[in-house]
Amino acid sequence: MEFAVIHTGGKQYKVSKGDVVKIEKITGDFKVGDKIVFDKVILVEDGKDTTIGTPYITEASVEATLKEVGRNKTVEVVKYKQKSRYYKKNGHRQPWFKVEIVGIK
Repeated sequence: MEFAVIHTGGKQYKVSKGDVVKIEKITGDFKVGDKIVFDKVILVEDGKDTTIGTPYITEASVEATLKEVGRNKTVEVVKYKQKSRYYKKNGHRQPWFKVEIVGIK
């Protein structure tokens, strides 16, 4: 079974062809159906040979198709100091992409 380990959004993901992975949003103007190429490939396993990067494999890339764009549930951030009338409340919704892996090169 062929798989690769890619680095994106400060995290590492083990992916193989046909996988659907939920990743951190990538900066740029992307729409559903766009092709995304991950060039930060850490490891490639093709069933008989394993290649490990130092830190990345320069000639390797992973292609994916953007399937869905969304945002997580609201995380509330509260700052409070007693006896000083200090109270701050913020909400944050982290954006994400859902991508389907098309191929590993």
